[in-house]
Parts: sequence; C-alpha cells; structure tokens
Amino acid sequence: MMKPDSTLESGSCAVFAQIKLPCKETAMTNFPPGSSSSIGLKRRTLATLILTSIVSESAKAASSSSEKEHLKHMQGMHFSGPPIKIAMLVYPNMVLQDLVGPQTIFKILGAEIHLVGMTMKPVSTDVGIPVPPTDTPETCPQELDVLFVPGGLMGTIACMNDPSVLAFLTSRAPHSRFITSVCTGSLILAAAGLLEGYKATSHWGVVNLLPLMGAIESHERVVQDRNRITGAGVTAGLDFGLILAAQLRGQTAAEHIQLIIQYAPQPPFHHGDPSEVSNTQMALERSHRTWMDEKALQAAQTAAKRLKL
Repeated sequence: MMKPDSTLESGSCAVFAQIKLPCKETAMTNFPPGSSSSIGLKRRTLATLILTSIVSESAKAASSSSEKEHLKHMQGMHFSGPPIKIAMLVYPNMVLQDLVGPQTIFKILGAEIHLVGMTMKPVSTDVGIPVPPTDTPETCPQELDVLFVPGGLMGTIACMNDPSVLAFLTSRAPHSRFITSVCTGSLILAAAGLLEGYKATSHWGVVNLLPLMGAIESHERVVQDRNRITGAGVTAGLDFGLILAAQLRGQTAAEHIQLIIQYAPQPPFHHGDPSEVSNTQMALERSHRTWMDEKALQAAQTAAKRLKL
C-alpha cells in the first residue's frame, strides 16, 4: 500500500479540525439512520469538504507566491535605500485612475502602501470598481514618506467638509516627507490648511479655487514647492508618480519604471488641456460643470472661513 504524503496528511488533519459537518437533516436525507448509504454519503461529504479546503488553501498560497514573483520581475532591478511608507487616502466617489496611476508606480518601487479610509468599508469609485481600504487613521503609520490624496470632485467636496478626513491629514502631514495630491485632491489638502503659501495645481475646472484657501495657483502639469507635490487632472498622476519616484529612489529607478509601464504618451488628439482648446469650446465645457463647480466653490469658501483666510 502506498504511504500517504505526510504534508497532505497533516494538512488534512488541520483542515478536518476546522470543518463543520453538514446538518443531520442534510447529510441523512432520504436514508434511514445507520444505513450503508447514509454512512457512505457522510464519508463522501467529509472527503469532499477536506479536499476542497486543501485545494483552496493551496490556491491561495500559489496566488501569493505568484504575486511575489510577478512583483519581483516587474521591479527588475534592486532599489536601494530604506523602506518607503506611503499613505494613500481613499474615499467614496473618488476617481480610480487618480489612485491606481501613482499606486502602480509606487508598487513597482517596492513601497509599503497603506490605503486609508475613514472606515474599512470599500469605497465607491467613478468606474464602479470599489476600493477596499487596508487601514483607517487609527492603524495607519504615523511616520510616512508620502501622504497622498487623489481626486474626484463630488467626493472631494465631501472630504473638504469632513472633520475626520481633515484631522487625519493634519495629523500625518508634520510627519510626512512629501505631502502630495493628484487632480482635485489638492482641494482637500488646501481645505486642511496644508497648501497655504505653497504653489499648487489641480484639475483645470477648479484650480482657480486654490487661492481662496491660501495656495498659489499654478497651471503646470506637476508642481513641486518644497515638499508639496501636486498633479493636475487625472492622467497627470503618472507624471507625478514618476517625478516622486525619482526623488524617492533616484532618476535611474524612475526611468526604469517608466519603461516597465511603457509610458510614452502620444495622444491621438491635442485637446487635453485648456491651452489647446478654443475659448468657445472651453465655455461649453464649463457650462456642463456649473452645478459641480458651484458646490466646490462653496466648500472652498467654507474652508477659507475655517482657516481664517
């Protein structure tokens, strides 16, 4: 007789200890107690449960190993230096691309990433893909290399008026090497009083609101003023991420990552910035945003009063 594999046997025992047998009614349906059919069914059910659990655990382990191998090959080169800790705020109605663009770069860089929500409930995004937080303000590290805020105008407006979000940002900012944002995320930083006296940018639709909260308005794609780095609308997150990667691990590392993600933009149309669009077209575009932009203005004015500006 073949000797059973000890690993499988021990795994089976561990799984067996955690398995809850089906209820009596389910296991014994249509079979009289003690019949060979009922006993056979119970054994088959138990064997199936054990096998399923072992396969499930094996699949999880294989998936974890595969993910580590994938990241190892994605990195391609060793990035020297101390560990990098990054906190990325996540909130309902955010723009997913604002988050995952920089997050992809940070992941390849080998950073320790904390997705911080006010609760552990997955947050909604503009494309309908929810993002589950990994941390709350209570579990997020105090000392950070990067504090990051993505955008998404309606979600941004809610955050600008949310004391818990503002408290989290102001608690971590003094202990962060870089305080950063993409798109309308800069409005949240400004509402927290973290851009007062700093040059910053935002999405073209609301960048003019930054001075109300003490920031110096800029229309550049990525703006750095001391340790504040802000990116303009959505796709600027990739430029922002690479610029920040260069400061965290050097230009060679950033260039390596740029090649890995093959970021060499060649837009099919030159219509992605107000500087490339006619005044008539911009007036039409702004007319579609009137209600949202008015809400953003109100939130900025409220923040200005709170900041006594």
